Amino acid sequence: MDCTLIFYNDSELLEGPVYDPSYNYLYFVSILDGMVHFMDLSTKELCSIKLASPVGCVFILGKKKVLAASKAGFYEIDFEAQKSKFVFQFKISDLVRYNDGTTDPVGRYIVGTMGYPEVKDNLGKVYSYHKGHCKILIENTTISNGLVFAEGGTILYFIDTPTKKVAKYNYDLAKGSAVFDDYIITFNEASSPDGMCMDDEGMLWIAEWGGGRVSKWNPKNGKMVDRVKLPCKNVSSCCLDASGNLFVTTAKSDGPDDIFGGGLFYVNLKKKRNG
Repeated sequence: MDCTLIFYNDSELLEGPVYDPSYNYLYFVSILDGMVHFMDLSTKELCSIKLASPVGCVFILGKKKVLAASKAGFYEIDFEAQKSKFVFQFKISDLVRYNDGTTDPVGRYIVGTMGYPEVKDNLGKVYSYHKGHCKILIENTTISNGLVFAEGGTILYFIDTPTKKVAKYNYDLAKGSAVFDDYIITFNEASSPDGMCMDDEGMLWIAEWGGGRVSKWNPKNGKMVDRVKLPCKNVSSCCLDASGNLFVTTAKSDGPDDIFGGGLFYVNLKKKRNG
């Protein structure tokens, strides 16, 4: 396995990596700084735009364009023009901010909230937004993370981090509604599940906050099949590139040896498998 630090700017909490296979771009956020970062993986170009409030995640709109979910609302960011503009906002409490997000196969924006500046039990929700209409998808969450669609969009996997579990929801694509089915994965170790992605084989890759690793799980039987160690304790999220390798975001911790917490890493899984 080859684990390489590819970005570091002393961020406290790096999150939300999203890979754009059309252009070989990567987007990610520094939540508490309100920063949205863009990286051209071919040319190594790096651009950043700062918003006025914490930003939880981004959704790809087009070439060098994303929609960013910030506490103050959703902003369209154009990295080519180096501009941002307000687009819309949900009716959310002043005591929450947006966290992880994804889109369903229809194009709905799915995004969760959590308490801010203080995390409070059951204060969060998972929202669905499409063509000007917003509705609540999941209620009474604490730290919404790890939203992944599977099986053509009929299954939604979701992590509410303090539960230390991965939940499975049956998802109605036509209605855009989710019904809880079961918990499919339980973390029994000191770490907690955070961000999550799915590979082409249907395996879930889960960032482990407090565990210093990303673990690979089979959602069909709830068993761990692999794990990748990172040089940072707090691993926040991950995504896969076109080659099936991992981009991994991390956050700072209190550990004296955790000098690269808050960095972005690239993990070449092919070298791990073939080595």
